[in-house]
Amino acid sequence: MSADAPAPAALLVIDMINRLDFDGAERMAPGALAAARRIGALRVRFHERAWPVIYANDNFAHWRADFRELVAMTARTEGAPAEIVRHLAPDARDYFVLKPKHSAFLATPLAVLLAKLGVRRLLLTGMALESCVLATAADANAREYELAVVRDAVAGQPAYRQAALRTLAGPGTARVVASRSAIAWAGRPGGG
Repeated sequence: MSADAPAPAALLVIDMINRLDFDGAERMAPGALAAARRIGALRVRFHERAWPVIYANDNFAHWRADFRELVAMTARTEGAPAEIVRHLAPDARDYFVLKPKHSAFLATPLAVLLAKLGVRRLLLTGMALESCVLATAADANAREYELAVVRDAVAGQPAYRQAALRTLAGPGTARVVASRSAIAWAGRPGGG
């Protein structure tokens, strides 16, 4: 992506490279797998347009591991984690940032990367909707990015899903869009 032709939007994939080894993961796994399928399809469409795809992922306390190592560890985890990696394994066209806490902006180079790519519009996908996606959306909103969350490409605890989506769709926060209309939203001209 050259500085002469900034992308209209970036696809942000939050915490999808995940071994699902935390409390409550069994409730989140089916939604995460469904989200991975939709994110994978969006990723293909972003690649076709040469728009950036950025993985923002926890390091899950593996402080000596880089992103490629986290992908490899997750791919070796049986069940949903390995299947998610099959749908979303990053390639040389993709960017990544490791994050130490919930928001993809907190203590990461994400804002610098987005500035270098000329991106002011973000399409958020990933998990957990009620924590990491929500925290990233709040930080993106505070930084005045145009923002949409893809409702069928996010996963979280089922008990909190509707409340989190309502919060995200609140005044001045984010648009909540379906994956079928996400590319149209991402590529539309202008600001706002």
